[in-house]
Amino acid sequence: MAIPSVSLAILLLALQFLLAWDPRATTVTAIRSGGLPQKAGAAGSGASDRPECNGRWIYIRELPSRFNTDLLATCDDFPILFEIREQPEKSIIPFLANHGLGPRTHNRSRSWYRTEPLFLELFFHRRMLEYPCLTADPVAADAIFVPYYTGLAALPFLYSPAQWNFSALHGRDLAKWLIRRDRPAIWSRFGGHDHFLAVAGFASDFDNDPAQTPLWGTAFLGLPEFYNLTVFTLESRAWSLQEHAVPPPTSFHPANLARLDAWLARARRSRRPTLMLFAGGAAPGSGRPNVVSSIHAECEVRRDLCELVDCSGGVCIHDPARFMRPMLRARFCLQPPGETPTRRSTFDGILAGCIPVFFEEASAASQFGWHLPRRRYDEFSVLIPKEEVMLGRQRIADVLEAIPPARVRRMREAVLELAPGVMYRRHGSSAALRARKDAIDLAIEGALRRIQRRVRAMQQGKDALLLVGDNEEGWDE
Repeated sequence: MAIPSVSLAILLLALQFLLAWDPRATTVTAIRSGGLPQKAGAAGSGASDRPECNGRWIYIRELPSRFNTDLLATCDDFPILFEIREQPEKSIIPFLANHGLGPRTHNRSRSWYRTEPLFLELFFHRRMLEYPCLTADPVAADAIFVPYYTGLAALPFLYSPAQWNFSALHGRDLAKWLIRRDRPAIWSRFGGHDHFLAVAGFASDFDNDPAQTPLWGTAFLGLPEFYNLTVFTLESRAWSLQEHAVPPPTSFHPANLARLDAWLARARRSRRPTLMLFAGGAAPGSGRPNVVSSIHAECEVRRDLCELVDCSGGVCIHDPARFMRPMLRARFCLQPPGETPTRRSTFDGILAGCIPVFFEEASAASQFGWHLPRRRYDEFSVLIPKEEVMLGRQRIADVLEAIPPARVRRMREAVLELAPGVMYRRHGSSAALRARKDAIDLAIEGALRRIQRRVRAMQQGKDALLLVGDNEEGWDE
């Protein structure tokens, strides 16, 4: 399909990217050459050789390129996507750079990138190729990763009117491939309970009934074949079955420990004259009460205490300087729910040492248990019920000013302690930085715990799905 809005140079850049790096080919070649660690049962290794991998071995399913890298060439085929996001760029192909991390924010940048959230699946796949406990033997694996670019495969069903009536087809071809065509015994051994994948999107966009024609979304999570999958999404449903929320990717992707430590030191010593900050779009004009409008109204009359960062028109999506500098100056970052409960801004603020202020538990406490321990929320965040703000019973500034300075300092330190675990480090990073668990490391650990509990339940004759959400955070284990 011709893409008139994209220059020939950009298309050539995308093709060079695709030709230069095929994750599937890289995985197969590396395994066959012995370049990836292997488990007992795979050629060339024994369990005693890698005791640190016990219970952590992962096999990567080999998928046809139509399920992943071929999808990258179609990213700009959906102009409705750019209209809805109101972003200034009319092409996301340039953001394929650096294996999906995006181009650097400027020539001298070493850790900051213009990251496109839709490419989470791409750089997650890239990072999985570096996982230290890969095995070539699926029978020997403790978990199996499926490198399907779910969010990219959904684009035609979400943003192409000709495909809206066929959204129930999303994922069916993958299900046939995994379950019937490609060595069915891999899937049938545990009925898919040991498989996991990443989705660059909210679970609510993929949870339709396959038997109905929806107004929006696809039926990927609604397919019975995938009920047993463990799925990483950028936001989970209120009653999640398969998915667990992981942090949306920020723009900070350091390659070594010195750069991470330097940034955290900057955030610690930053002067913070601003009490509170809100980075987001303009207040909704519906006239109905909502917490975002209340925040705007309070900030307009308390400019001495509150800073507004206008992200209207999608100008903040790929430009972290617009909001990170103000966040470094603020003590508290307001994180109200919008069209969905969660906000990427929460994690931008955590990296800046800006204490998050939530207005409902669904915005974080019920979402990111593998990365933000629920039992510690009082230590690093503030919760002000949105109804209290909307009805005028509480002023946000009054609540925050009443917190003693010593407690504010402790909360900021707790925020910065969590920061390494919510960022996505760059692929090919140093050994010292790899020793610090980032968002992908914590997600994989969480998936392994969930899968091991499910497999154990199956072996004991129990219903594995009943275990979902039951003490899965892992912080107390």
